[in-house]
Amino acid sequence: MSLKSLFTEKEWESIIQSPMLAGLAVTAADPSGLWGTIKEASATASSVVRAKDNAEAGALAQEIGEAFTTSEGRGIAQDGVKALLRGKKPAEAAQEAVRRLGEIAALVSAKSPEAAPAYKDFLKATAQHVAEAGTEGGFLGFGGEKVSDAEKQTLADIDRVLA
Repeated sequence: MSLKSLFTEKEWESIIQSPMLAGLAVTAADPSGLWGTIKEASATASSVVRAKDNAEAGALAQEIGEAFTTSEGRGIAQDGVKALLRGKKPAEAAQEAVRRLGEIAALVSAKSPEAAPAYKDFLKATAQHVAEAGTEGGFLGFGGEKVSDAEKQTLADIDRVLA
């Protein structure tokens, strides 16, 4: 049985959006310019794609990865993130993304407690992967730090809401 069947259509849309929210939270916490944003977006996508065929990521992460193989699934995720970003400054978007992750994780814990731990680990790993994808600060890709203080704080906030 698919875990998707445990959720309403609207709930499933939120679950599909969750890895993008994890990536967005980190990216918006300390925007790193065009090149850094591209690297971080790519890190989110690669995390989801890898989960599709990785049993260790958990069944729910695999189903999310499967959803991302379709244009419909990607569209649902992108539309949800765009709606969250609308009219917000980066710091506000980061805070809202973390808040939404907490809500979605609570939903998963309530409806599928056996899948929740692996799902939460998947989201934490996605956020960490995004944080390590770009270099913050520096000039033209030289110097800077791998994970900024703002990103470290956002990772801690994500850990807190996913606990």
